Amino acid sequence: MVIDPVARRTDGESVRIARDVLSAGAGAAGAKICLPEGPEEFARVLARRGQRRPVVIGDDRALLRTVGLLHKERELGQVTVSVIPVGAPASVGLSRALGVPTDAVAAARTVLDGGERAMDLLTDDSDGIVLGGLRIPGGGGQGEYAAGPAHPVERAGRADGHRPWWGPAARTARTALAMLAPAAGLGGGIGFGGRRARVPAHRLRIEADGVVLADLDRPVRGVSVVTGLRGMAGMSGMAGMAGMTGVAEGRRGAVPAGRDGGEGHDGGGGGLAEVEVRWPGEARPVRTRARAVTVSGADFHYRADAVVGGPVRTRTWTVQAGAWRLTVPKGG
Repeated sequence: MVIDPVARRTDGESVRIARDVLSAGAGAAGAKICLPEGPEEFARVLARRGQRRPVVIGDDRALLRTVGLLHKERELGQVTVSVIPVGAPASVGLSRALGVPTDAVAAARTVLDGGERAMDLLTDDSDGIVLGGLRIPGGGGQGEYAAGPAHPVERAGRADGHRPWWGPAARTARTALAMLAPAAGLGGGIGFGGRRARVPAHRLRIEADGVVLADLDRPVRGVSVVTGLRGMAGMSGMAGMAGMTGVAEGRRGAVPAGRDGGEGHDGGGGGLAEVEVRWPGEARPVRTRARAVTVSGADFHYRADAVVGGPVRTRTWTVQAGAWRLTVPKGG
């Protein structure tokens, strides 16, 4: 097991409980405990794991670091990732949304007795990954959460006033899309004193499987992309995603909401991402599903899971269906 240094500092008691449960359940095989002190040592420990299954004790950033390193090693498809979320509620929302218990004992027992679930992820053209979802504009600085009500893990947010964007309601991709959209920088947020804050529009060209959803001649308020049904399989409410109705508006050739955006798409939603483009004012958003999404325009930032990226002028995200496996409770 690899215990993230941030977890050791923020909640040593939960770390101790998780370690004891895993050690007791490992039996004669035993559990190797690694205590890296930083990202470089974390990477070395993971690379030297041999045939052992990686079990990470830490927050969402530790999970993202683990999956990212395995992806760069091209070993992500050969191992099953296990995580025991430890940290403030705001810092483990992605793990919760993926179906992992956030209680230390329950999560440790899941590692010992749980089952595997195939998960989708997004890869971009810089070899980056996204496990849950992304939004544009990103807002905030590198490594910060953007202020605003969207995608809260807990409405109280962090102690410093910033509010993260992964929340319990993000257990469904449809709800995640709805919550991603009005985040800071995406528009419609309520400012101090209850006044609606003015949100700048952005001129971006957005393509989903080659279909233009928005072009530079019409400003957009924001874009969100969330991994689809396979990556959230088994979570409550996911069946409703396939029933999205209504026709996406706003651009000639925009894909009807809830309908596949390209040839060869399966009707079940696996391997597809949910895409939403929101406009300034009250115009109806464009919603569709696609395997690849390209955004281009003036320098823009984006938030991928808990990390802010950019500025870039163009970026393409592609769904990798069932690209990684996560240990989750059986029947969860």
